Amino acid sequence: MSPFTVTRTLPADATAAALRADVADGLTSTPKRLPPKWFYDARGSALFEEITRLPEYYPTRAEREILVARAAEIADVTGARTLIELGSGSSEKTRHLIRALPQLRVYVPVDVSESALEPAGEALLAEHPRLTVHALVADFMNGLALPDDTPGPRLLAFLGGTIGNLLPLERAGFFASVSELLAPGDALLLGTDLVKDEATLVAAYDDAQGITAEFNKNVLAVLNRELGADFDPRDFDHLAVWNAREEWMEMRLRARKDLTAKIPAMDLAVHFTAGEELRTEVSAKFREEKVRAELAAAGLEPRRWWTDAAGRFAVSLAVRG
Repeated sequence: MSPFTVTRTLPADATAAALRADVADGLTSTPKRLPPKWFYDARGSALFEEITRLPEYYPTRAEREILVARAAEIADVTGARTLIELGSGSSEKTRHLIRALPQLRVYVPVDVSESALEPAGEALLAEHPRLTVHALVADFMNGLALPDDTPGPRLLAFLGGTIGNLLPLERAGFFASVSELLAPGDALLLGTDLVKDEATLVAAYDDAQGITAEFNKNVLAVLNRELGADFDPRDFDHLAVWNAREEWMEMRLRARKDLTAKIPAMDLAVHFTAGEELRTEVSAKFREEKVRAELAAAGLEPRRWWTDAAGRFAVSLAVRG
């Protein structure tokens, strides 16, 4: 087998079809909503990289602190020979794990973006020439089939706190699918942002430089480019709101005036009244007992729980029973 393989499991038109479905559902609902995955075109991904370097945005630094400190322990507990990473992007965070896993033979990065997978895979092979990289162009939320060449024990990593973008029923379905995918003795490594004071949370999603506001409004640029819509980002304000009852952050776009946006590709006109909001992201924050309960409900036995020194973020390890 070639040391670097890319397998596409997404149909060529899957992204366009998913965008149309989400727009048809979300922009005709009350209240209006869109899933956060549509932030991430090339411009949105670049903006998010900027966000991770902002002083207000702690999750990336906190998670990296944990991975650097605990990579050897993770390797010792799991003995992983295959590492699977969901939403791998540049694979930057998992480099700490790969360096620490002496028995690792196969790395399976999974992402919807083939353009992100290829340079990341080539860079890793340059650093680890004995590693086999089998990249999957796939949407892991719609079922995932692993390549045949994934020797156990396997470690599946879902980092960055992305699990918080899933609503509770979606999370339950996701954990159940992970449990079905893994064999007994395989493990899940999960990154979760933790509940903390409102001021810290809001600042992380509404930075002083306005980068997060630009990132939020980028979803309108995606709709304009992909669907021929005529949204004007200047007609919307960025909002970051802590929902204390649900214990999640919400990003929203609030219309500054009455307006109608036309989406010709879908023969759709979307009406906003002044002050009406479009929810573009939910980012749940967690407590240890909640994470443990949700994992256990899916047949995943919690084994380790690590936080950064400030207790802002957690990485947990659960083993398939």
